Amino acid sequence: MPQPLSKTYFENENVVFLAKDLIGKQLSTCIDGVLTSGVITETEAYAGQGDKACHAHLGRFTKRTKVMYESGGIAYVYLCYGIHHLFNIVTNTKGNADAILVRAIEPTLGIDIMQERRGKSKVDKTLTSGPGNISKALGISKTYNSLSVTSENIWIEDIGHNPSNIKETTRIGIDYAGEDAALPWRFYDKDSKFVSVK
Repeated sequence: MPQPLSKTYFENENVVFLAKDLIGKQLSTCIDGVLTSGVITETEAYAGQGDKACHAHLGRFTKRTKVMYESGGIAYVYLCYGIHHLFNIVTNTKGNADAILVRAIEPTLGIDIMQERRGKSKVDKTLTSGPGNISKALGISKTYNSLSVTSENIWIEDIGHNPSNIKETTRIGIDYAGEDAALPWRFYDKDSKFVSVK
């Protein structure tokens, strides 16, 4: 039987390793007794130390980023363009500000609920690909910010699915990061159609 990943798993100091390792794991939420789940198909790694694309670059500590400095295993959820909630997982030990952006999932449970939340009449890749879309499909909002991702409300399980065709490429929408924009810190399952950009 699948077991939820432990807090210790997310305290790993290698955020790039974790971002790749999360591909194939199942992300679930339970809101008001309603379960929705999907297999993670796309992630991006962000390192608090030396990564110009990271919100906490150069030790930036603000009301928004302070959650990133906590010990790994909690959610970092922020509003992008005033519209989309983006779900990240804080990793590493306290003070390091590493995080992983979950960019896409392949829906597995509660698909009808996801469709309702997204206003979709059919299931296609747009249902849960793109970070704003997965948050809406799973019911994740800013109220999840700083909450544990090893709880009964949100958790990630190793379901024994290990994709054999994981692509490593550059992250999306970070041209401002200079040379760090070229880091191959985005990962996705090439065999899944539920990916934002291939």
